[in-house]
Amino acid sequence: MTFRITMVAGALLLAATGGCSGSPRATAPVEPVRTGPVHAQGQAAAILRARADSARLPYTAADIRFMTHMIPHHAQALEMAKLVPSHGASATVRTLAGRILSGQQDEIATMQQWLRDRQQPVPDAAAGGLHAGHGAGQEHTMMPGMLTHEQMTRLDAARGWDFDRLFLTFMIQHHRGAVGMVDELFSTHGAAQDETIFKFASDVQVDQRTEIARMERMLADVLAAPDSP
Repeated sequence: MTFRITMVAGALLLAATGGCSGSPRATAPVEPVRTGPVHAQGQAAAILRARADSARLPYTAADIRFMTHMIPHHAQALEMAKLVPSHGASATVRTLAGRILSGQQDEIATMQQWLRDRQQPVPDAAAGGLHAGHGAGQEHTMMPGMLTHEQMTRLDAARGWDFDRLFLTFMIQHHRGAVGMVDELFSTHGAAQDETIFKFASDVQVDQRTEIARMERMLADVLAAPDSP
């Protein structure tokens, strides 16, 4: 009797540990991750909910003014950068202009969306072309660092070495103005409490300061070039 019990127990143990013999064990099929339209729609809905939640956070008139004014400020930098390919700029200046075009186009889209989400008027970054906002009687509306009509005309007329010199000089001026706008925002009581605008303004401040330092080195190299006048 004991022997039979032992045999039965051994058989049960062998069946339970059948994986040790090298035979594959059956496993439940793994359901594949869904990446089709339903999944994509779910992600889009989550993004929209997050934007709607952000739009309900408190914001101030200073926040609106900063975003509204920074759009044309960035737009002028794009107009300056678009001159580079046709004005005999050096390779280093062309590379810099490419970074400005890529980065500031994305930032303009971010600012425009922030304003739309809060039902605020959205400036058209493309309005007016090269000399937008620089007509007679409009100089007082310019944001810090923005080029005057005369400066834009000088830049457009320059070529080669002189274009590099003016482009770097004017873009340094332009970037310093943007940093000043961020400093003013952060010094305004109650402003930049919205997470989106705080992160955006902080990124602008850091990025533009970094580019100012880079452009100052580039300008020093241009002025020291053997073929400089």
